[in-house]
Amino acid sequence: MTEKDDGQLVGSFPIMPKQARAQQKREALLRSGSILFVEKGFDQTTAKEIALHAGVATGTFYRYFADKRQLLMSLLEENFDLLMPPKPDWDNVNPEFFLAALMKEHFGKMNRLGLHRVLPELVSRDPELAEVVRRTKRIIHKQIYNGLKTTKEHGLTWDDLSLDTISWTIIALLEKIPEMHAESGKEPDFPEIAKIICRLVFPPDKLSQLKKIREMSDKKWI
Repeated sequence: MTEKDDGQLVGSFPIMPKQARAQQKREALLRSGSILFVEKGFDQTTAKEIALHAGVATGTFYRYFADKRQLLMSLLEENFDLLMPPKPDWDNVNPEFFLAALMKEHFGKMNRLGLHRVLPELVSRDPELAEVVRRTKRIIHKQIYNGLKTTKEHGLTWDDLSLDTISWTIIALLEKIPEMHAESGKEPDFPEIAKIICRLVFPPDKLSQLKKIREMSDKKWI
């Protein structure tokens, strides 16, 4: 998890298995929990159902996890970076291409995992988790802002737009991609989204300048 103290959300486990067979049972519980939370939601999933799905006794569940929340928090903590917006790289000489590829990879993994569908349900009523999410977004904002600041120092950004506002706008757009996918029923057009985000950052002439540098670099190596 990004700059977060380990165990802050999860707390202390009843035990951590050391033998291979016990570790396999714990991993099976985590996999089953992930599947059921995504399919049914957190409230509708019980520890007994998770144990049954994993092929172990309910008592085995409580041997490794205090409750279903602890299991879910373990999953969230393990995959937290994937559940947060990806961080663009403005130093790339073809930022549109790089950002489109980054988003396709990031959101492809996120959709396969599926836990982003459960996160809003928990954030709305779990103050501890909500604070971790807020703090992580502030960290991501700072990273995006610092990258934009360096880009501006190179004279490549708009002169009349606030880098702070641009950074938060980029985060907001990236966060909406899963929702856009669900509501439209279509695969996100990552090249178009990347183009929109890059237009927030770069004036068209500066973006063309960066692309020409990339083309010249590519020709050099042909």
